[in-house]
Amino acid sequence: MSEKKNLFKERSFCISSDFSLDELNYLFDKGKAFKEAWFSNSPKRQNLLSEFRINNPHLGDYLDPDFGIYDAFFENSTRTDHSSKNAALFHHINHLSFDPSKSSISKSESYADTFMTLAGYNNRIFIIRTKLEGVCKWLEIKGEEFYSQGKLEFKPAFINAGDGKHEHPTQELLDDFTFLEDNNWDRSNIHIALIGDLLHGRTVHSKVEGLKIFNNVEVDLIAPDIIQMPEHYLFKMKKNGFKIRIFESLDEYYAQKHIAQKQYFTRPQLERMGDEIIKIQNTLRDKIIFKKEFLNKLPENTYFYHPFPRHREHPTIPEFLDTMPLNHYSKQSSNGKIMRIILLSAISGKIGWDFEGETVPVPHYSDSFIKDINPDNQKSKVYKEGINPLENGVVIDHINSGEKDPYPIWNYLIKVMDRMDFTKYKGSIHVGESKKNPGSFKGIIFLPKAKTLSDSELKKLSAITGGCTVNQIKDNKIERKSKLSIPPRTYGIKGIGCKNINCISHESHIQNVPSEFITEPNGKMTCIYCDTPHISNEIWRK
Repeated sequence: MSEKKNLFKERSFCISSDFSLDELNYLFDKGKAFKEAWFSNSPKRQNLLSEFRINNPHLGDYLDPDFGIYDAFFENSTRTDHSSKNAALFHHINHLSFDPSKSSISKSESYADTFMTLAGYNNRIFIIRTKLEGVCKWLEIKGEEFYSQGKLEFKPAFINAGDGKHEHPTQELLDDFTFLEDNNWDRSNIHIALIGDLLHGRTVHSKVEGLKIFNNVEVDLIAPDIIQMPEHYLFKMKKNGFKIRIFESLDEYYAQKHIAQKQYFTRPQLERMGDEIIKIQNTLRDKIIFKKEFLNKLPENTYFYHPFPRHREHPTIPEFLDTMPLNHYSKQSSNGKIMRIILLSAISGKIGWDFEGETVPVPHYSDSFIKDINPDNQKSKVYKEGINPLENGVVIDHINSGEKDPYPIWNYLIKVMDRMDFTKYKGSIHVGESKKNPGSFKGIIFLPKAKTLSDSELKKLSAITGGCTVNQIKDNKIERKSKLSIPPRTYGIKGIGCKNINCISHESHIQNVPSEFITEPNGKMTCIYCDTPHISNEIWRK
């Protein structure tokens, strides 16, 4: 009989959805048991805690006496950094802190080279906070690669402690644990208001997936339009079945009756804002700071939360609230250590053996994005290049179909010719107006000397301009007609790249990270590192 596998062991936690709902609920149940043991007066307290501790020197119980954890904070932090350090100390493992200013990264070494080197020193878990987005995802890929090649004796795990304005999954763990605790562990529903800088705030972005632990979710988004939740996160919330309402300010929110009992405040992320927003920061603050006159608007048993820090001069949750029953942000903060202890315990393989449930499925990407259409079922159509009928060759039709301005289509057709190496053929490009929809334009490429396009060329063309139709013509007849859709996964193609300048894969950072995109149900192509959505022609850098 094969030994049961621990599904948590050596797993990275880069985004909130890296663990399934069953796995998250397992961690929350363990967190609850740990907290009860921690505050227990039982003489067996140490034995109760030993279930979670990686190494117990006093009990002689060692998972691995050389187990190493590194924390690497490229951005300043108090709560995340020190709760992670205290969590590591609880486990009695070898713990080191990485100082970026004294590392070879300051000499232009890549993140991958730095952390694969440190993984070779028996460090198994890395807790990383960066301004760059997607660093942990890239390191997870490289760690898996090095391990599978035999360059490392174990697979290193990477925990995202906040990356730019992308996500903060460990904060989401402690937030959801606190919400559950305040819900008396009832997972049936939650009504929560997210207030503040929803554009740059990574803690609220993690809630798009994290709040799925509740069966029914109502979310009120309260922020001025210029710092409101990004559209792609709104799309995901609605896709997850959340009920969404949007408000411009707290004044507007408290003027209506359906007010959430759980209210989550965030500070304006000045360090990530552009000059346009910083100029009006005081006006923005006025719309998201809680004021005394709002107290009588709150329903009974309202709780306030905040990931902190809060601005000492302009706090969104003023200090007069600290001594009131509204204050659940103090408990929220202390729960950070508890859930980070549990996370390290799970990823180390100390707990997780008794888990039963579903894990995150391995994604499968279909190759059925090239659909051949039987030309015999189509109306007879003669393609002309200028005034001459096209006897042989290839016609690519419906490129960027639906555009209202023909100018961008001309530019894009030139790029398609270059990216597909069609410039080696005699041919021409054309922008035409739709007969069915006047004022709507499309691009066409004529290649009279091209014999056929191979399946590999069609796949590449799908990634470049999904939605087009390819007509391969021989002796005045369409021999093969193919409708191309955007591939579910686009990677390994020269010239593609993420438009987010803060992404680890962006060419400006010279980290040699290969770009990869997943196509969402709405047709947008999402970067696997930073979750930035693109339309198909935005992924092409050259």
